[in-house]
Amino acid sequence: MNDHLLLHIVLLLGIAVVTVSVSRRLHFPPILSYIIVGIIVGPFGFGWIQKEENITLLAEFGVVFLLFSIGLEFSLSQMIAMRKLVFGLGSAQVLGTGLIVYGIGWAAGLDTNTNIVVACAFALSSTAIVIKQLTEQTEIQSRHGRAAVGILIFQDIMAIPLLILIPALAMTNPEENALAMSLLVAFAKGIVIVVIMHAIGRYLLRPLFNEVASAKSSELFTLTVLLVALSSAALTEEMGLSMTLGAFLAGMMLGETEYRHQIESDIRPFQDILLGLFFVTVGMLISLERLMEHFWIILAVTAAIIVVKVGVIYTIARLFGNEPGVSTRTAISLGQVGEFGLVLMTLAFTYRLLPEDTGNILLTAAVISMAISPFMVKFNGQITRFLHRGSYSQSHAEFERSIAEDNVYLSNHVILCGFGRVGQTVSRFLHKANENFVALDMDIRRVNEAHNAGERVYYGDAAKERILHAAGIDKAKAVIITFSDYHASMKILKSIRQHHPNIPILVRTIDDAHLNEFLEAGATEVVPDTFESSIMLSSHLLLMIGQSPSKVLRETRAARKDRYKLLENLYPGQDDNLLDERHVPGGVIHSVVMEEKAYAVGKRLKQLPFEELNVHVDAIARGHVRGENPDPNTMIRVQDHIVISGTPEDVEKADYFLKTGH
Repeated sequence: MNDHLLLHIVLLLGIAVVTVSVSRRLHFPPILSYIIVGIIVGPFGFGWIQKEENITLLAEFGVVFLLFSIGLEFSLSQMIAMRKLVFGLGSAQVLGTGLIVYGIGWAAGLDTNTNIVVACAFALSSTAIVIKQLTEQTEIQSRHGRAAVGILIFQDIMAIPLLILIPALAMTNPEENALAMSLLVAFAKGIVIVVIMHAIGRYLLRPLFNEVASAKSSELFTLTVLLVALSSAALTEEMGLSMTLGAFLAGMMLGETEYRHQIESDIRPFQDILLGLFFVTVGMLISLERLMEHFWIILAVTAAIIVVKVGVIYTIARLFGNEPGVSTRTAISLGQVGEFGLVLMTLAFTYRLLPEDTGNILLTAAVISMAISPFMVKFNGQITRFLHRGSYSQSHAEFERSIAEDNVYLSNHVILCGFGRVGQTVSRFLHKANENFVALDMDIRRVNEAHNAGERVYYGDAAKERILHAAGIDKAKAVIITFSDYHASMKILKSIRQHHPNIPILVRTIDDAHLNEFLEAGATEVVPDTFESSIMLSSHLLLMIGQSPSKVLRETRAARKDRYKLLENLYPGQDDNLLDERHVPGGVIHSVVMEEKAYAVGKRLKQLPFEELNVHVDAIARGHVRGENPDPNTMIRVQDHIVISGTPEDVEKADYFLKTGH
């Protein structure tokens, strides 16, 4: 880079901040923002960075961490549970799409290596965009959602052979017909690497992380994670394979340990920033001039990508016995090229497997398909209803009619939104109390099992007013939302409140992170799992150590009656984000030590403006004695610990005031 290196980096970061902020507000995936940044700063834009190689090394680390994260999330148990969708539907989709794209490329005159790269890249869809969008739309457990997830899992599995394939193609001279031998050698190396990584993961990584964790040093833990990820990447690169393969395998090995979530949390900042740089380099490959010059060709290629993928996935889904509506929604959701497809194409550029002009056109078309995909996923239901006006609308009408007909005489009942473990537990209590209920769930297998067993459980999206109306919400006396997913619960809550402002709604949530948001959205009561488990543990403990049952019952009732105020303030830990008040709705508890020169020493509590500081004095600890709710006339002494609670900001100000008087 030139002498203005620092200025260029500042400009790049500034543009990234603006574009990512705008994309968040417009609900665009951040990937597209980084690509736009690359277009702007790159050699085909304003030319602030003339050579994309200047940040390629850091960008490659971003891809390494992406594959490491995918490996961490790669669950063998989930794959086995969904084996029919993964290995049946998923393998057929990848193979079918790849063969058709290869055939089109062959007809268009692409050489063999280029054609293989394009077919592999275009066969893959965006895991990040699709799963995120389906989750936010509460469709992840629907039939088309589960089918999409099954296909995406198989595509993630295909990461291993595809990462081996690209370098193998680069080392092959097509004129010598050595492709088969080169691939055989590369895959043999791949098998050796998998065996080595499995042995390392089984006999070395777990003891290593046990030892590191016992040191209780977050810096050492993070350094060890980085060492493992980059060492694995270096090992595969030295063996002539892609370094991303090593990162994926390392992630997969660590994903089977108890440290998976901590590792994922530690590498997230590195991954997000460096992966952003990777997509910046992708944008730097795109020429706006070439885009305008070949606008109609690029548009046609984009349309062809979507049409081919949607057509192939729809056909395969129908062959696997899915209904037309479900097949269409699955196909529309996966009709784009994914981020890993971009990784393969960029890797192919590095190995000179893609001609610059042709590759740029195909890459631009792939990026545009990704830009369109959030809208395709978002409106997959409306598009399907338009395409299948008869059958799809009729099938949904049948669901609604079935719910309404079965419950036409039902009144004063409870509507359960979600029939998982929590929903089923609630239903058993309702059974014992002789209370009627209707349950709605999006897991068709669970619904069929429960419905066949005589339960009033139906397939339907509880966020849709028609389904709620069919379930008799006008005659119901309460609704309970039992989902653990925040987006699903909030969507249902807002939908109910929009049409039924007076019905009591009980919302279950995992913790206190979104408690206030649910209350503001209209929840009558919010029950956090963590708080309830705390209350239950405390009550069992009190009974175990001899406290009277009546006293324990009185205390637990008081905690619930006060909306868990007893549990609001917490002593913050090292991992707590004090800047995010949603995670500490009532505030934090903090102990201020009174040194000899502290301003508050020698003063009485009533002389200090705690109310103005918006904090509460919970106790004063003096030696081994702790006085709860101290008298306002209490004189503060040296070495007293004044225990205060409030928001993180107010507590910090009060701490400073007690020590300095300012």
